[in-house]
Amino acid sequence: MSSSSGSGSGSDAAAGSAIRLPGDPPGGRRAVAVWGIGVAVYFVAITYRTSLGVAGLDAADRFDINASALSTFSILQLLVYAGMQIPVGLMVDRLGTKKVLALGVVLFTAGQLGFALSHSYATALAARALLGCGDAMTFISVLRLGSRWFPARRGPLIAQIAALFGMAGNLISTLVLSRLLHSLGWTPAFAGSAIGGAVVLVLLLVFLKDHPEGYEPEPAVRHHAQDHARGGGFVRRQIAAAWREPGTRLGMWVHFTTQFPAMVFLLLWGMPFLVEAQGLSRAEAGELLTLVVLANMAVGLVYGQIIARHHKARTPLALGTVGVTALSWGAALGWPGGHAPMWLLVVLCTVLGACGPASMIGFDFARPANPPERLGTASGIVNMGGFTASMATLLAIGVLLDATGDDYRIAFASVFVLEAVGVAQILRLRGRADRRERERVVASRVETVHVPA
Repeated sequence: MSSSSGSGSGSDAAAGSAIRLPGDPPGGRRAVAVWGIGVAVYFVAITYRTSLGVAGLDAADRFDINASALSTFSILQLLVYAGMQIPVGLMVDRLGTKKVLALGVVLFTAGQLGFALSHSYATALAARALLGCGDAMTFISVLRLGSRWFPARRGPLIAQIAALFGMAGNLISTLVLSRLLHSLGWTPAFAGSAIGGAVVLVLLLVFLKDHPEGYEPEPAVRHHAQDHARGGGFVRRQIAAAWREPGTRLGMWVHFTTQFPAMVFLLLWGMPFLVEAQGLSRAEAGELLTLVVLANMAVGLVYGQIIARHHKARTPLALGTVGVTALSWGAALGWPGGHAPMWLLVVLCTVLGACGPASMIGFDFARPANPPERLGTASGIVNMGGFTASMATLLAIGVLLDATGDDYRIAFASVFVLEAVGVAQILRLRGRADRRERERVVASRVETVHVPA
């Protein structure tokens, strides 16, 4: 046991040297307090993002729409979200966290309030698009905030804890909003939830700071004044430099392959699948959705600790999660008679809880591969992965359900196609990313040796 631990420490020291920032911030209570405000914003954003997951059947009745039209709500929201990732990454790199987060809060709160007041399908779609735009500005900003306030070696754990609190927002949707929806009705439930956005906006404007005093990052445009003046040249340079790194592309495909099964399940299709295909009551389905969230929170802490201590565990954890997810998904869909037993549904929902933490591993590939001034852009590229896969799967399930007369077995089998594509890309890129990371470790050691005392 001790031998293994010692070996892990050695590799981690190397990994740590690759990701350590100049003038590493000290962390501490002040860092926790400031970063906690950013996490609170992300918590509210996730609550709004996943609110449709418990209101899908109600939305179908309210707007008189079929499965394809219902899936369009989430597809449009994710389309806006995914499309905004690189622009948001560039905005964070150039404007800082506070400004981008504040804009995000205003947009997603307006979107949630607009959704509450919508009576037509078109208006509701516009509201979800606005919500997706604001939501897109949160997570990358929180990642950047964590990297500015905590030492680099804490990066994997800080990212997993942020995701954990985000999943707590999902828990609010499944436990609280669903009850308010059925006791108060559509408009009071959704409009009341918009109060959360107003609260975190005030906290953000009053207390949040981009970085500790004395740890101001070097401006990303300092050495590219001409590009900065033209704007477009700097943008292209940032995106191209981030994309050239194998670690960025590997991170994107890890995020693509791991995140979307749970996202699709929680965001829209889990409740209809459990109620209509598996014959459960709404209460039982709600409990299983809650299990996904709780499992996510528990697994997130475990994965964060493992990766922080054993950097080489990243790829095995990601691929292992994909494999177990595919096995559980296939068993539930292929169970004789069409109705899987409750124990298997519990296993499926527990396993789906690991998908979110596994997707966070993607950022742990991109983080050491990029300098601090390019981290927002690289994170945006990674974050596009899972949401692009989720968007494609939401569309495929909706279309297949309508085409097959609500055959969930055929519709949900579309998950395996995207998992196969993602695994192939991970296997293709992992060797390149490993070699590039070893080169950076060697270069960092040489540079350290030649630094004058």
